[in-house]
Amino acid sequence: MGRSVLLLVNRAKPDVLAALPEVRSLINAHGRVVAELDANGHAIALAEAKGADLIVVLGGDGTLMGQSRRCVHLGLPMLGVNLGKLGFMAEFDLAALRVQAPSLFDGSALQVQDRPMLRATLEPAHGSSPEGALAHNDVVITAGPPYRMITLAIKIDGTPGPSFTGDGLIVSTPIGSTAYNASAGGAIISPEVEAMALTPMAAHSLAFRPVVVPARSMIEITLERVNDDPGIPGLAGGTALVLDGQVASRVHAGQRITIRKDPRPARFVRNPQSSYWTTLISKLRWGAAPVLRSS
Repeated sequence: MGRSVLLLVNRAKPDVLAALPEVRSLINAHGRVVAELDANGHAIALAEAKGADLIVVLGGDGTLMGQSRRCVHLGLPMLGVNLGKLGFMAEFDLAALRVQAPSLFDGSALQVQDRPMLRATLEPAHGSSPEGALAHNDVVITAGPPYRMITLAIKIDGTPGPSFTGDGLIVSTPIGSTAYNASAGGAIISPEVEAMALTPMAAHSLAFRPVVVPARSMIEITLERVNDDPGIPGLAGGTALVLDGQVASRVHAGQRITIRKDPRPARFVRNPQSSYWTTLISKLRWGAAPVLRSS
């Protein structure tokens, strides 16, 4: 018996719309599409999943990341089809889908891996959800306009750590360690490691280095000094809490942000014809030698 598929489509991408009829046909040839929804909608109600046992996401890495937050409560594995640029998280492209469609959609066993999500809670909430908000890649506190340095005090598992001044802080999952975290000089962490990375952005101290802590840790960040006043005419801004580079909210001095692993993981279908390390080398050019040209 074939799989029942919930198809999530990023209709803002022309390449997705062009590929959509073929993807529908591939799924229906071996399973069936039970619902098709816009990937830019709100959280999916259980009724909308209509008995699906697999979610297929058409878009790119950003689309898949957004859908992992949107659909985590469903507990279903997600298969990302990359029709964007990088395709680091979305492991299947259209060519791979064509070749592997029979085994992916006919009900055969899938390679599914769980990936941790982070939950960030802001207190006092000031209108934010008291139970917090989810991030797949990272939780970032960024200085924002007018770009003066901010000061953050850190606690790890209840033990006071340092206060530091700089442009902000990144708390990332292992899968998010190759994103903003890596750009800021943080360690790349294998997705098999249960950990979180804390990486400062432009810390005003040579002594404040990135650290990696267990995934079970609780991180508390108190905002001691922030950019409350935009300060630049016509430029709205201020210090912000940013989730996955996609969801942002203003924060203020005196508030505390608590970050911990959410009990519900995001579940992804792995491409059996690729691996994390080959993708890291081929797409992110890990350890690539400089290009030398003869004179």
